[in-house]
Amino acid sequence: MKPSSLCPRMEKATQIISKRWAVLIIYQLLAGPQRFCTIEAALPISGRLLSERLKDLEQEGIVQRDVYPEMPVRIEYSLTEKGLALEPVLRGIEAWAQSWIT
Repeated sequence: MKPSSLCPRMEKATQIISKRWAVLIIYQLLAGPQRFCTIEAALPISGRLLSERLKDLEQEGIVQRDVYPEMPVRIEYSLTEKGLALEPVLRGIEAWAQSWIT
């Protein structure tokens, strides 16, 4: 696909959050740090796809993966400052959906 010269940053932002399940994963993490199994239980998504999306979001600097050296090892995912900055956008979409989607 040929990149648009209209607004490259908007195009990039749309590409990041338009990946399947990405917005719902971010929305789920607005509640605070969570383990993989908690996110997986909250969303109807396969573990493989969830893992892939979390890696994508981590590479974009939206999600942070914290490893705690306990027995067994505990891994938690949370939103970075960049990820938390999406909250007003997601809350706006949520409000719009409640008003307009039946």
